[in-house]
Amino acid sequence: SISGLIRTALMNMDREAKEYYEVIIQAKDMGGQLGGLAGTTTVNITLSDVNDNPPRFPQKHYQMSVLESAPVSSTVGRVVAKDLDEGINAEMKYSLVDGDGLDVFDINTDPNYQVGIITVRKPLSFESKKSYTLKVEGANPHLEMRFLNLGPFRDTTTVHISVEDVDEPPVFEPSFYFVEVPEDVEIGTTIQIISAKDPDVTNNSIRYSIDRSSDPGRFFYVDITSGALMTARPLDREDVSWHNITVLAVELNNPSQVGSVSVTVKVLDVNDNAPEFARFYEAFVCENARAGQLIQTVSAIDRDDPQEGQHFYYSLAPEAANNPNFTLRDNQDNTAWILTRRSGFSQHEQNTFYLPILISDNGRPALSSTGTLTVHVCSCGDDGMVMSCNAEAYVLPVSLSRGALIAILACIFVLLVLVLLILSMRRQRKQPYIIDEEENIHENIVRDGDEGGGEEDTEAFDIAAMWNPREAQLAVKSRQDMLPEIESLSRYVPQACVTDNNVHNYVLAKLYEADMDLWAPPFDSLQTYMFEGNGSVAESLSSLQSVTTDSDQSYDYLTDWGPRFKKLAEMYGATDSSGALW
Repeated sequence: SISGLIRTALMNMDREAKEYYEVIIQAKDMGGQLGGLAGTTTVNITLSDVNDNPPRFPQKHYQMSVLESAPVSSTVGRVVAKDLDEGINAEMKYSLVDGDGLDVFDINTDPNYQVGIITVRKPLSFESKKSYTLKVEGANPHLEMRFLNLGPFRDTTTVHISVEDVDEPPVFEPSFYFVEVPEDVEIGTTIQIISAKDPDVTNNSIRYSIDRSSDPGRFFYVDITSGALMTARPLDREDVSWHNITVLAVELNNPSQVGSVSVTVKVLDVNDNAPEFARFYEAFVCENARAGQLIQTVSAIDRDDPQEGQHFYYSLAPEAANNPNFTLRDNQDNTAWILTRRSGFSQHEQNTFYLPILISDNGRPALSSTGTLTVHVCSCGDDGMVMSCNAEAYVLPVSLSRGALIAILACIFVLLVLVLLILSMRRQRKQPYIIDEEENIHENIVRDGDEGGGEEDTEAFDIAAMWNPREAQLAVKSRQDMLPEIESLSRYVPQACVTDNNVHNYVLAKLYEADMDLWAPPFDSLQTYMFEGNGSVAESLSSLQSVTTDSDQSYDYLTDWGPRFKKLAEMYGATDSSGALW
């Protein structure tokens, strides 16, 4: 009452029973005597938690089940221990302390919800074990020493787990196969027995096959019922030395259940390839070479790969064993030297030698092949440098080389082609311009309502185009429906060949131009007019049908038109009995 210090009035207060308290405090002045004044305040008191409550499982037995096909780390179930405390005092740690499934299952603690999660630790099998029993413990990791007498701060429960059966795919035993087979094995030989079984209680029948994506070459075949793996094609280690195939096993009653196993086949080497030269060898020997001079070192290769390593033996072929020009020395290191046996080689006598060399390997059985070394005789300098290996250079004055003959023949061929081309072009220019008979060719008619007066009529046609072609180009308007041949050609007429006021000279000039220009085609001027026939003002001017009519039209008036129409008068005019023209 003097200091205002608030103290507890009871011992062993329980937060879990009542956590909040409200206290009203009154203060008086004048020492609390009568007539003094007083004031009050409210004090809220909250009890903080201590770890004085041990955890307890609400159930002493839990029953759970899991499929035998459940993958590792999958959840089986959850257990939880209740703790009346809160915060860090309510934290839990779960563990498996006993049971027959300690190596098959595991338990983890969820830090957010303080529950124990039981998971699968190893693959399950209904056929091996159908149920498991686990003893789970839940404990407080944070303890207070003054409250240990209220413990123990841990509790246990029992969990029964049943494994449920599922239809599982066939299982191979073993889970991997490694097979070695020689490459000369016969087709149809069994190289391995593949075995699989149904792990279920029903034990269904199994059918085997090969995944063709793993064996695209179809080198192997597996018996559908026995699982015998056999060769279906010849094997060649030099082409494919390893085969990785996948064999499938399918339940007969449930084809959706498929098991697989990998089979690795190593093809063992067999000596079935003869050694041969590593490359094409071509040697050169100088005309002044000495006997015993090294001219070439040869080596060989073999596609086989024997376990003891490769070793080659070299010798001259039987037909060249007594070769008087060259000899061979085996170096015993898979190489051989080719040496000259004599001196005094000559290109004139023989410029090329072919030396057959026999190469053998150390396989069982040993295989051999014959390679040919080509040796050219060359002229060399004093320092041994090759100068020329072409024998034709010495006989050039007598006969031509092959290259020169080819060049001459090529030139002759080109000349023949040019001559034929020129003849063909000339033949095309000499062909006459032939008019298609099927074309509808109309006569060249100038549409005019009145007859002209011959050369005295200067209104119907501008004769200036005939007098001066260069000036006519500006005066005459070009037609749009025809090619102006005369206009285009007249611009190239030489001035020396054109004389004014003389049509005859103009025609001669055109003739001269055509003769001098070898590439100028014989252009003709064709003008087509639409206004002709019975519907036109001039009516029909064609003489095609005149022979079928009975009209006796008189052309005597042509004799009155002057000497310029004398030719027409002779063709159409009437004649008397004496032959005189009327």
